[in-house]
Amino acid sequence: MAVTHTLETDVLRRQDPEMAEILLGELARQSTTLQLIAAENFTSPAVLAALGSPLANKYAEGYPGARYHGGCELVDVAERIAVERAKALFRAEHANVQSHSGSSAMLAAYAALLRPGDTVLALGLTHGGHLTHGSPANFSGRWFDFVGYGVEAESGLMDHVQVRTLARTHRPKAIVCGSISYPRHVDYAFFREVADEVGAYLIADAAHPIGLVAGGAAPSPVPFADVVCATTHKVLRGPRGGMILCGGELAERVDRAVFPFTQGGAQMNSIAAKAVAFGEAATTDFGVYAHQVVANARMLAAALAAEGLHVTTGGTDTHLLTVDPAPLGVEGHTARGLLAAAGMVLDTCALPHGDVRGLRLGTAAVTTQGMRETEMARIAALFGAVLREETEPKRAREEVRELTGGFPPYPGR
Repeated sequence: MAVTHTLETDVLRRQDPEMAEILLGELARQSTTLQLIAAENFTSPAVLAALGSPLANKYAEGYPGARYHGGCELVDVAERIAVERAKALFRAEHANVQSHSGSSAMLAAYAALLRPGDTVLALGLTHGGHLTHGSPANFSGRWFDFVGYGVEAESGLMDHVQVRTLARTHRPKAIVCGSISYPRHVDYAFFREVADEVGAYLIADAAHPIGLVAGGAAPSPVPFADVVCATTHKVLRGPRGGMILCGGELAERVDRAVFPFTQGGAQMNSIAAKAVAFGEAATTDFGVYAHQVVANARMLAAALAAEGLHVTTGGTDTHLLTVDPAPLGVEGHTARGLLAAAGMVLDTCALPHGDVRGLRLGTAAVTTQGMRETEMARIAALFGAVLREETEPKRAREEVRELTGGFPPYPGR
């Protein structure tokens, strides 16, 4: 099915030309700029087909075989397929695929294991923690007592000594391991050891690395964590959504925490799209892709360092990297604006041990387009030239347009 199937049949153009132009414009934006946001990717046309399917019409509160609405015979099959594919892909005893997002998956994990006021140990927000790791603006920070651990000042690596000390001091009910900007593999065995020592649950927030786990390019948290929360987009290349993996002994608690405690009806079109993505991720081709994502990220990190930017932790093991543009005389927000004008789309992020912003970027989307190490070197060169003001953003924008023209995300569309 064509990516722009509805537009090609002129249905949306005739009924709502204003919205049709927005959709076409967004497809053009994605196709002519470099998508370097670490949390984004391009889904396959098959995933998009499932998202735009008649399953979007079906109300399906509950779980397969126990719905609160009639007519769920076929969507039950779709959800069972998604669950079985997720369990096989990640070698998990149980999978819940109904979470609408990674944040809602974390909410359900907390609801299954904790009570309001419980103490939780998690990576501090200024060190790469997510909003659901205790931000006062988020439910997590309002309902639970979060204690934040950090990364070492010199290496930028997670401070294991501090983790163990804080765990022994505060005796948390749960420990969360995971980050939105940590470029290295998490030592899940270490966190399991600490959690066992203090009698805490271990929750792995694997939203970023889970696609690499599926492709065999990153260690799996499943054998170590009591509950694994993840997203189905990012490197996994599925629809925007979440999922939860756990052992059989927690399955009922997790399912009840998702529905009826934190969510209503399941989004069956999204669940079907997740099933399609899980099927794609089980292939040999996806494994090749996942390893290329990492190879591209390492090449990009090395090339950016050669351009004079400071790369945190000295490199990356994953799809993402964080860099400080200060050595080139520009701070994070300004750098992002300059790069955006040049057609390079990325995020800022907090850098630890200082009130400064750096840049977070990833290689999942450009790798999906077919780019490899040669293109990463070219991107880094453009990156440096723009930030050093050796190349005007407008001129760099044309170079980006030329580069992306050779790697369309949806060929022929």
